[in-house]
Amino acid sequence: MPTLQDKYAELITAANASGATNLAVRAQDNVLYIDGVVPTGEAKDKLWSIFDKIDPDFRSGDLVLNLNVSPAAPSTRLKVTTESSNLNIRKRPGTDQPIVGKAAHHSEVTLLSKYNSEWALIRSANGEEGYCSLKYLTPI
Repeated sequence: MPTLQDKYAELITAANASGATNLAVRAQDNVLYIDGVVPTGEAKDKLWSIFDKIDPDFRSGDLVLNLNVSPAAPSTRLKVTTESSNLNIRKRPGTDQPIVGKAAHHSEVTLLSKYNSEWALIRSANGEEGYCSLKYLTPI
């Protein structure tokens, strides 16, 4: 019977190839955990894309991908330009994804990468990292 490491071998290989540091892969209670720090936002986006290919819509619930982007990664500062409310920061791109944080209206965030034409990987002023809608971000 294939293990979770077998199922996610392409993802583990890609994480290693990305230049990730402090990479840790462990299985516990039928869930595979991949932790570490990737060098760029694009590297994190690529890993999420591989995950989505292996497990479309992330339905299996058997992987926790806990990767942060290195503070040394190239980045751009942007302003949150919501109507008036906080901007939701999500675990993965998509309005159906869990909210992992919020960025205040008119606060500054760090753009780590553009995932696609609608979603960006950002880091808030207090260090929360995740995806948000590009339509609420404006260049400073």
